[in-house]
Amino acid sequence: MVAHASSLTINHQPSTISHRLSPLFAAVVLAAGALTVLGCGERKPTLHLYNWADYISPEAMSGFEKEFGVKVVQDLFASNEDLLAKLQSGAKGYDVIVPSDYMVRVMIKQGMLAEIDLANVPNLKNLGKRFRGQDYDPENKYSVGYLYGTAGIGYNSEAVKTPPDSWAILWDEKFKGRICMMNDARETLGAALKYLGYSLNTTNPDEIAKAKDLLIKQKPLVRKYDSESPQDLLIAGEVALCHGWSGTITLATKEKPAVKYLIPKEGGSIFHDNLCIPKGARNKRMAEEFINYLLRPEIGGGITNVTKFPNCNEAAKPFIKKEILENPTIYPPDEVLDKLEPIRDVGQATALYDRAWTEIKASR
Repeated sequence: MVAHASSLTINHQPSTISHRLSPLFAAVVLAAGALTVLGCGERKPTLHLYNWADYISPEAMSGFEKEFGVKVVQDLFASNEDLLAKLQSGAKGYDVIVPSDYMVRVMIKQGMLAEIDLANVPNLKNLGKRFRGQDYDPENKYSVGYLYGTAGIGYNSEAVKTPPDSWAILWDEKFKGRICMMNDARETLGAALKYLGYSLNTTNPDEIAKAKDLLIKQKPLVRKYDSESPQDLLIAGEVALCHGWSGTITLATKEKPAVKYLIPKEGGSIFHDNLCIPKGARNKRMAEEFINYLLRPEIGGGITNVTKFPNCNEAAKPFIKKEILENPTIYPPDEVLDKLEPIRDVGQATALYDRAWTEIKASR
């Protein structure tokens, strides 16, 4: 789930250091210097999470704080490219990050991720088999599956009377100024590529150029490029159509039942997001505790109930609401899944996508 990253810090008030925090863990935290000094002089360890918007439940964060006696501080990024750029620029201090599948591969190649001590993550056994040993990290040395989902079209059924079934609706001039596209190079170019009948992982310069031209042609119709809160635009009635992630759009239906989500007939993207620890993290042991905690069945189920994104944690299913498990826009049937592609690392062709995105954003 490429614009300038938006940052939001969420500071919860933790309890005193829990007796469940092992002496070894406490010693590691102290040695790392990862302590917050509060006004009363009380010292607390801090975990820094770099995450997508609306991608964890407040209860999961506060529960970890209470049980382990730590403070969780969360910053947000808008795209995988923003995450990569932030870390490449020298940003330090994050303990857990949440990159998507293809970005995990990129970060492994660039030596940006620390190996996870899986002895400290026994709840890895709760992951579904399809989410273990992915081709980008076959031994789960650097990543643990978290949430997954699809990218498609959200629409206000009060404004879009005939339910759409194709990406073509996003180029319909009668919705000029009422369309929102993702602020994400690979996802947005990917939508155009699928509409044109190409793979969203193409490395063919001509195909990428055609997708770029199509998006430049579309730009006068677009009200905003937004990956973080497009659901707000749908709820407010500011847009009628929105390119977005399944969970993000589904969140909007609670406030505005007229909002619907669909996966276009041409197919789209499917993503697997992962919990990773950046190399040089100050609190690696605490990060592993946090990852293990998120893999508890009841914690994972609670996260999906709040975020509306399906969970890689198979053991969490008994804790997920029935209406979510049975919602085909959240858990698509096999015939829909067969039309979806994960975004992959395209190697040197990444420069073609970056250049195309820059030209799209600079066009008028």
